[in-house]
Amino acid sequence: MHPSQDPSGRLLLSGNEAVALSALHCGVALGTGYPGTPSTEILEGFSALGGKAQWAPNEKVAAEVALGAAFARARVLCTMKHVGLNVAADVLFTMTYSGVDGGYVLVVADDPGMASSQNEQDSRRYAEAAAAPMFEPADSQEAYDLLHTAFEVSERWQIPVLFRLTTRVSHSKSPVTPRFPLDALFPATGAPQPEFVRNIAGRVMVPGHAKPAHKRLRAKLADLQEWNEAEGPNRVERRSAALGVITSGISYHHVREAAPDASILKLGLSHPLPMKTLRDFASSVERCVVIEENDPWLATTCRAAGLAVEAKDDTIFRFGELNVDRVRRILAHDSSPEPEPPRGRPPELCAGCPHRSSFEVMKELDCIVSGDIGCYTLAALPPIAAMDMMIDMGAAVGMGLGLRHVLPRAQAKRVVSVIGDSTFLHGGLPGLVEMAYNPPETGHVLVILDNGTTAMTGQQEHPGTGRQLDGEATYQVSYEGMARAAGVTNVVTLNPIREKARFKELLAEALRKDELTVFIARSPCILAAGRIAAWEKERKAREAADAATPPCACDPDCGCGGPAGD
Repeated sequence: MHPSQDPSGRLLLSGNEAVALSALHCGVALGTGYPGTPSTEILEGFSALGGKAQWAPNEKVAAEVALGAAFARARVLCTMKHVGLNVAADVLFTMTYSGVDGGYVLVVADDPGMASSQNEQDSRRYAEAAAAPMFEPADSQEAYDLLHTAFEVSERWQIPVLFRLTTRVSHSKSPVTPRFPLDALFPATGAPQPEFVRNIAGRVMVPGHAKPAHKRLRAKLADLQEWNEAEGPNRVERRSAALGVITSGISYHHVREAAPDASILKLGLSHPLPMKTLRDFASSVERCVVIEENDPWLATTCRAAGLAVEAKDDTIFRFGELNVDRVRRILAHDSSPEPEPPRGRPPELCAGCPHRSSFEVMKELDCIVSGDIGCYTLAALPPIAAMDMMIDMGAAVGMGLGLRHVLPRAQAKRVVSVIGDSTFLHGGLPGLVEMAYNPPETGHVLVILDNGTTAMTGQQEHPGTGRQLDGEATYQVSYEGMARAAGVTNVVTLNPIREKARFKELLAEALRKDELTVFIARSPCILAAGRIAAWEKERKAREAADAATPPCACDPDCGCGGPAGD
């Protein structure tokens, strides 16, 4: 990310880029997360600007790493997509109890319309359920500005804050006027110096500590609600008294264009809601409509509080993104069927993708394939059509085991679990342990598709690549070693393209046996092959140089690696 400024000092940034720049200008000490569209570019941009950023194996780990840093008064940024918040929910629901010492902002990017997701859940419900403040920017400038406010709120009330983006805000570009010049990469932000202060009662959430912590949390939210009423990042735009609209996020821009004469209450902090502000606004107009994407969460909350507001027709407008035309239809009570969108070309695996060979083998053997999330999920579509199920990251192993446990023997013997390398490290490891701990009578077969990158979100690194987010070399996890450590003795590594016939032969043999087998089908992603080859060449050269370094003369067993005589 290398944006350029116009003469007025403005930048043209996507919402993700704006968050990355704002994080730098807020003095964020650590950014951590797991790549997932539409959130991925935030940490990549933060790293490119000079911030410390790293990919975690999954969102739960990322949220916990960030929490540890926030316990030391550091400002931290944690990023993920909406389904990743499901994985991080375990820590989310308790870290609001414990609170934080430093600013903690968890950016969650929702995907209305499921542009690249398996569902379109609404993260506002997590804010309410976990008792976490939630900010909702409407464009790149607000993404930049509200992140500063989010850190201030987090530090003032010592509470983790959710920062909800959506696909349209994350990826659309709009002008941003930053607080600091672009060349001021490390401005004086006022961020606190990290320091650990012991607080056992506040940080160890056993029942005796958690009960008073829950009361403190509710008091914080009550205080936050008063602040949101008095000076929160909400805006009332008074125009016609005939129509008023309550909205937040990207929907604000659709409303502004669809109903230019309407009065608008635009929410920036949507939890806890400023109920008095909402009530005063609703009573000030003849007709009040709530415009929101996905769930009718805001409309339902307003109605439960006795506000006379209209909501969209949930049978039509709950699904997919809103746009100007759909907002006009909502305001006009037009619930007639919407025209079918033009059919686009269905996505497919790249030409030369190693996953093609793997799934062709499984299709030829008539396997029942329990699949997982990644670009290889496209193997479920024609012309391959060789994946039978896919639900969430890591589920391939557990679902395959469940099938093996209950199916008649003839069908059970056809079941194979298939998972990608990054996805395996994200959520497949517990399934591997389950596979060895509770093995089906028919055995089981797990195929790890190792293409050397997190291809589905743009070829990011992960613990199996031996490289960190910025490309620096690090320890490389061994899938073979993990499988054997879990208790699987039959572990086979092969290239599914060069050794396709061998793969078919060995897979057929594994399916006949009542044993556990793990295959690592290893061949680089065709789009990342050049980069992977270059880094692999560099790694081998570094290892060769290390091997050629003479041992020190002080002790043959010292192993310090220094020149002889040091």
